[in-house]
Amino acid sequence: MKLFPISKNSLALLFVAVITFGFFTAGMFEVLDYFIIKALLFTLFAGLLVLAFVQALKNDTKKNRPEDELQDDSN
Repeated sequence: MKLFPISKNSLALLFVAVITFGFFTAGMFEVLDYFIIKALLFTLFAGLLVLAFVQALKNDTKKNRPEDELQDDSN
């Protein structure tokens, strides 16, 4: 049994949670004006966008039946 299963949904939730928590804590401690903090958070945001585009382009459709063996459903 895995503690944290790695799937598309869990990766997306993890990225969003890290970015949100990062912006929240950086704003709370007033370090959002520092360049390195901005660069880190926007790099994470760009990574999330890239991951979303890769998953969207890789979206595979699953077919219920193979096309080689056609089935007659007219009974």
